[in-house]
This record gives sequence, structure tokens and C-alpha cells, in this order.
Amino acid sequence: MSKPLIGVTTYLDRARWGVWDMRAALLPAPYPRLVQESGGIAVMLPPDAPEAAAAVVARLDGVVIAGGADVEPVRYGAEPDSRTGPPARERDGWELALIDAALSAGTPLLGICRGMQLLNVALGGTLVQHLDGHVEAVGVIGRHAVKPVPGSRYASLVPELAEVPTYHHQAVDRLGAGLAASAHAEDGTVEAVELAAPAWALGVQWHPEMGEDLRVMRGLVEAAEAASSTVGRA
Repeated sequence: MSKPLIGVTTYLDRARWGVWDMRAALLPAPYPRLVQESGGIAVMLPPDAPEAAAAVVARLDGVVIAGGADVEPVRYGAEPDSRTGPPARERDGWELALIDAALSAGTPLLGICRGMQLLNVALGGTLVQHLDGHVEAVGVIGRHAVKPVPGSRYASLVPELAEVPTYHHQAVDRLGAGLAASAHAEDGTVEAVELAAPAWALGVQWHPEMGEDLRVMRGLVEAAEAASSTVGRA
């Protein structure tokens, strides 16, 4: 059986390497490492025309919406807070289209940090534009405890209170349609969201790629493997 093909979205930003200084599609190396160590094949999904999303998802067994810039508040009907970062409109449009395509096709979907927030927004939810205590320092990954909601998909993957790598200043406010909170921080912040079965759609507010715990990504990869077997792509 071939390994499932997992698409991971990318940044689109200016970067420098060697003699070059230009706009680039970027993906921190821990993302593909996590996919690979969890049993999948990672492919990068740089921003594209939203109308291409369904055709892209049709070629994949699973989708990861990676972390990154704050979601533009207009996407959830809010005015920008002074502490909200500059928008990444190309990513917002592309990734919202990927989420819609994955949910429509029943393709397993994992949102990480920004990706969880975007999943919530895609389903009509809203965000808290700033909260304190979830960033240790600028450019420094912190850690805090996350408690699973019993009976949730997340709890089936990680049943215990777990310390997770964290770096975010925004969070879920009103949950999107069909989403349920499946983990919380000690201060009550929603740390994971999911759709009910049979859909496999999970969002986590932390950064599993910055740790060694494979269980969340392995859950996506195993769901992608099962789905590809069902449609005869294995």
C-alpha cells in the first residue's frame, strides 16, 4: 500500500537564500518532517487561484492548513484590532477554498494554529483578535497544558492532559457551524475543534510540528490512508 499524499499549505513571503532575495513560497521544515515521520508523503501547496482548490484536493489524500499570519478580520465580519497583524489575502482566499473543497469531498483535514482559526471562520465562526499568555516571547515557542474533551476525536488521539508547543495571540471566539470544542487550555481558551463523524476535520491551536508527539498528525495520515483505500487510490 502506498503512503498517503498529504498537501500542506505554505507561506508566500519575501525570503533570502544564497545570492537571492525574492518572494518565495515557504514552508518551515518541521511541517514536512512531521508528515513524513507520521507515515505520509508531504507536498507543498503554495497559494493558487481559489477555483483550482477542488482539482488540487481531488489529487490528495489529506490536507494540512499550516500556521502563519492572522486571518483578515473582514473574513468574519470584524474591524481589525490594532494588535492584529497585516493580512495575507492570497493565503486567506486559497486556504478557505481548500477547506471548502476538502470538506465537500470528505478529504481528511487538519488545521494548525492559523489553520484551526481559518477552519472556524470558513464555517461561520469568529475569532478573538488578541489574548495574552499564549506567546512566551517574540519568536520563541512556549508550552502549556491542553486538556481534551472526553469522547472527542482529539481525546481518542491524545487522551491525557498534554503539554503542547504554542505560539499564538488569537483564538476561537464563536464556534463555526457544526464545530465542537475538543480541547481547552487552563484559562478556558479553545485549543482544538472538530467536526462530528463521519467527517475527519480537526483543528489544533498549537504547533505539533514543533514537538515530538506524532499522534495528531498520525491521526490525519491514518484517516487519509483509510479514505484513499475506500476510493481505490491506495
